[in-house]
Amino acid sequence: MHNYPHLFQPLQAGPARLRNRIVMGSMHTRLETVPDGSARAAAFYAERARGGAALIITGGYSPDAAGRLEADAGALDHTDKLAEHRIVTDAVHEAGALICLQVLHAGRYARHDDLVGASDIPSPINRRKPHALTTAEVAQTVERYAECAALARAAGYDGVEIMGSEGYLISQFTALRTNNRSDQYGGSLENRLRFPLDVVRATRARVGPGCLILFRMSALDLVEGGANAEETLQLARALEAAGVDLLDTGIGWHEARVPTIGYMVPRAAWRDATARIKSAVSIPVMATNRINTPELAETLLQEGVADLVSLARPFLADAAFALKAEQGRADEINTCIACNQACLDFLFRDQVASCLVNPRACQETRYPVEKAARAKRVAVVGAGAAGLSCAITAFERGHAVTLYEAQDDIGGQLNLAKEVPGKEFTETLRYFRTRLAGSSVQLKLGHRASAEELASCGYDAVVIACGVAPRLPDIPGIDHPKVLRYDEVLSGAKVPGKRVAIIGAGGIGFDVAEYLSEPAGSGNTAEFLASWGVDAQGRGEGGLAAPRPETPSRSIVMLQRKSTPPGKTLGATTGWAIRMELARRGIPVLTGVSYQRIDDAGLHILREGKPELLAVDHVVLCAGQDPVNALRAELASRGIDATLIGGAERAEEIDALRAMEGGMKVAYSL
Repeated sequence: MHNYPHLFQPLQAGPARLRNRIVMGSMHTRLETVPDGSARAAAFYAERARGGAALIITGGYSPDAAGRLEADAGALDHTDKLAEHRIVTDAVHEAGALICLQVLHAGRYARHDDLVGASDIPSPINRRKPHALTTAEVAQTVERYAECAALARAAGYDGVEIMGSEGYLISQFTALRTNNRSDQYGGSLENRLRFPLDVVRATRARVGPGCLILFRMSALDLVEGGANAEETLQLARALEAAGVDLLDTGIGWHEARVPTIGYMVPRAAWRDATARIKSAVSIPVMATNRINTPELAETLLQEGVADLVSLARPFLADAAFALKAEQGRADEINTCIACNQACLDFLFRDQVASCLVNPRACQETRYPVEKAARAKRVAVVGAGAAGLSCAITAFERGHAVTLYEAQDDIGGQLNLAKEVPGKEFTETLRYFRTRLAGSSVQLKLGHRASAEELASCGYDAVVIACGVAPRLPDIPGIDHPKVLRYDEVLSGAKVPGKRVAIIGAGGIGFDVAEYLSEPAGSGNTAEFLASWGVDAQGRGEGGLAAPRPETPSRSIVMLQRKSTPPGKTLGATTGWAIRMELARRGIPVLTGVSYQRIDDAGLHILREGKPELLAVDHVVLCAGQDPVNALRAELASRGIDATLIGGAERAEEIDALRAMEGGMKVAYSL
């Protein structure tokens, strides 16, 4: 009897029998764009197959050149590409899982100049104007979907997932927002649904009954001119009748102004939209988005919300997610924290995806799980993100590790970050505590390692991960009682009054603003949906409603010296939502500010050459950090060359991503 009886129950979906209800959902990695991409993809997916996923869905491959996401993105449109795909399918099958190719036509989202769409209406997130497909070209595109599926079968895939969500080409046909056609593919709902149904019927006719066909449909469009709940259910029923074996539920178009997967989205926030679809069809339905623990996945299945769960980023974070849950080791799961920093944000910068909490993701061939050639005695000083990553990785590679931490607990700056609403670093700390408890790492808490001690122990390698200290800007009155540091505020050591000025509009400044302005009662799904303007019942265009105003608990103003737009260091896929959230709470950001002094009256500034007084109760300093690395020079004077990682190496901005990756890489270099 498993700990999660529903999660590990087999499921028959069309011709395929899945060993459990856990699917690794589709996620773009850009591995197909690098020279050794097939080998790296094979290693990446096979590790997740060995980790217990029943079914793996690849990142999207276009059925033709026009549908590629970008100029060098993957397309499966010719037999000469089969061999590179067989490397992947063979590896996954050998590891015990099924694998499907996602067929994705980007439509007007394509980042190249040959893009096409249902109409010639450009996207607000893409400067390029698409060519509107003619009726004949629509028919050709339908055939290319079917041909792509046939090629996928020839390459060894167990089936295909047709991407019909998130605002890609199929969505562009189904929504009035992007379809102004006057032929049989435009106008009435019946006509607008014709394209996805033609694609499914042509695909089924081409591949036969033995091929698993999934369709990722939009459970909520979250855009004006998008489908409402009844139209969505009509599509779901029609897809079942057309031959789809399994429905995967996507949420929101990429151009939607509602966050759908970032950390500010409550876990399983979209369960009701998925449940509506499940109630309308008899084929299996898959839940997705912000499901990151086996307990939550089990609950969704037990309560009948869905038949399966799709976990994409959670499998980036931990390849053995399913296996650990099945074996009763859920506390060992490295939980996805929905930060998007190394997965989606990397893709926006044309980099191969990875993961903040698991920097080995998509780099399995470069950092294999194997012991070092020679075991060494290693000292790691500092148990923040960088030190923890380095210590655990070094232990896994067979080294004898001693981890020193001056504070009484591990975590460093993560203990501050976990206090920001929505940020789930508590899970990361739980993971590291579990890993440390199960390792031979000697953890010395409340122990400030000295150069003399480290030198006397004769370590083969010393790694310094002492982190950062808040920077105090040179402002008259900086020692006034009104002045608080960000670490004092986020730790709860000091509580600001009702009127607050935040000096610094970088990532930490925005974190503090979120922390201090969180309205009472926020954080649950109902409040999230209401404040972002989502109708929980899906009524109205795209399932949208009027946003509910938020009343922050404080009056806050943010300030920065530079005249550049604030928040430039925020993540590409989460920053816009953070800025919108604070704007909705009425928090202004003043730029081009000069700080004159802080006194009993408040914060005196110059803005556009004019003096202003901000009559605030407190001024919170978020003006950067300085590295804490004096220990390195002390060791150097004793002839010991120590390695710096994390904030101790570079402290321009607190960066858990750089810290985790740096810690791992140094451990592999030992």
